[in-house]
Amino acid sequence: MNTADLEALVAPVAASHSLEVDRLEVMTAGKRSVVRVFLDGDGPAGRGPSLDEIAEATRAISAVLDAADITKGRPYTLEVSSRGGSRPLTHPRHFRRNTGRLVELTLAEGSVTGRVLAADEESVEVEVDGTPRRVALADVRRALVQVELNRPVEGEDTEEEAEV
Repeated sequence: MNTADLEALVAPVAASHSLEVDRLEVMTAGKRSVVRVFLDGDGPAGRGPSLDEIAEATRAISAVLDAADITKGRPYTLEVSSRGGSRPLTHPRHFRRNTGRLVELTLAEGSVTGRVLAADEESVEVEVDGTPRRVALADVRRALVQVELNRPVEGEDTEEEAEV
């Protein structure tokens, strides 16, 4: 199964659901193949696709792949998901979609950890220790979202505030 042929089938379906193909993987698993499609997009809040959007796109992608018979009758398993939070940020749109999140940027002179305030095609603005800092995307060697398990969600009351 050729990934270029697969992408030619899947990309227009994803686009019709306001999504884009982040990457494709095809692996052999015994007598069947596993086709993994990773989708990305702005989503309803501009921060990535919702589960409902992924589910709708999955049904449409499945129908197109079945109709095209790209496996020539051989069984395959289709797995569709979002690009995932642990994937490196590599495009300006990735930074934009992660506004408000904590990221670690690896630069030539070391690493910087800060919250994404804004991003455009050439740079990302991060808040580092309370101070905004603009970093050219060309200077970023690697960027990863940092997992925050206890960060309060904006607009939600904490238990202490709710009790007062």
